[in-house]
Amino acid sequence: MKYHQINSGLFVKNREKFTAQMKPKSVAVFNSNDIYPVSADSTLPFAQHRDIFYLSGVDQEESILLLFPDAPYEHLKEILFLRETNEHIAIWEGEKLTKERAFQVSGIKTVFWLQDFDKTLKEIMMYAEVMYINTNEHYRSAVETETREDRFIKKWKAQYPAHTVAKSNPILQHIRSIKETEEIDLIQQACNITEKGFRRLLSFVKPNVMEYEVEAELIHEFVRNRSKGFAYTPIIASGNNANVLHYIENNQQCKAGDLLLLDVAAEYANYSSDLTRTIPVSGRYSERQKAVYNAVLRVKNEATKMLTTGTLWKQYHVEVGKIMTSELLGLGLIDKADVQNENPDWPAYKKYFMHGTSHHMGLDTHDYGLLHEPMEANMVFTVEPGIYIPAEGFGIRIEDDVVIQKSGEPFNLMRNIPIEADEIESLMNA
Repeated sequence: MKYHQINSGLFVKNREKFTAQMKPKSVAVFNSNDIYPVSADSTLPFAQHRDIFYLSGVDQEESILLLFPDAPYEHLKEILFLRETNEHIAIWEGEKLTKERAFQVSGIKTVFWLQDFDKTLKEIMMYAEVMYINTNEHYRSAVETETREDRFIKKWKAQYPAHTVAKSNPILQHIRSIKETEEIDLIQQACNITEKGFRRLLSFVKPNVMEYEVEAELIHEFVRNRSKGFAYTPIIASGNNANVLHYIENNQQCKAGDLLLLDVAAEYANYSSDLTRTIPVSGRYSERQKAVYNAVLRVKNEATKMLTTGTLWKQYHVEVGKIMTSELLGLGLIDKADVQNENPDWPAYKKYFMHGTSHHMGLDTHDYGLLHEPMEANMVFTVEPGIYIPAEGFGIRIEDDVVIQKSGEPFNLMRNIPIEADEIESLMNA
């Protein structure tokens, strides 16, 4: 891995939080992701399942974590199963985890090779009464592929039909949403790398540059700072492309006078950052562009103040909508009649701002978090309002990542990344 090793104490704490909420005499199993095929012998780069990484720190394919806190024997309480390495694998694929190295990474003392999994599970199931299956219940999940986890769940339930089934996901949704200090430090590192990439762009972007050239600048800066690359598919959208919310082609020329919307960020150690800035291709905003930019920035700043402990996500978005409505009235994009006659299910402001303002962020860019629960300290959220005006040929979105505090306003992990229009213009013309 490119990132520096994470102290295993983080993963020990994460397992303790999970097992504390398990039912008596229960066992939980977590699988690595598959390496997904493309065609012939080509595969996509391996990306670890965030749940097994969160609980063990293991960042390797064909790995299994088993947790059985009520096991009658100490060595069965937590077990890692790894693909057995050998000299041939080392030559062709590189270093894999040894049992000793796996302990250093995870803090788990019992490490078996993968071929011992079935017989070990059989013994454990004689002592256990409840099996925790790890299904994907994220509110934005839309997965058609049968994953390694899915196949295991199907097999496990079929082999042990007399056991009670429970779900790991509700526990993980809660505990993963509240970050440990070490996790916030890792997210901050991802944000710092993102800052380096963005600052590099301010001296690079100019009329006639291609969107993909901007993408290339970013990936170079990210990787040279120990990131694997983008935390999500980058959106580099010039001109009217910014009005396509998930524009990812990045293949158009940036033209003089246009704005360039950059929804781009680095990952670090599997933790995401999530940044959006909108900059002038020619180095100066027009009067109208700056007016809209500053309106979006005011909405962002006011929305950020509301991200406090006890806030409910749904009500928060209602309040942000009121602030946006006021700004759109000031810009002349809607009028009082539009507001008076609006559909409560689709308020007038949504013509120009049709997406949400904030989501949980962490190991996943759209991270785990139960949206009906009040916000708590150490949750990390994005703040990302936007105004999109196809008739005027531009869209503006501004986004930072913030940490909820025990009291007061949240802490901005992107506080050092240029955001004021005047600062961006100054740096682009330095």
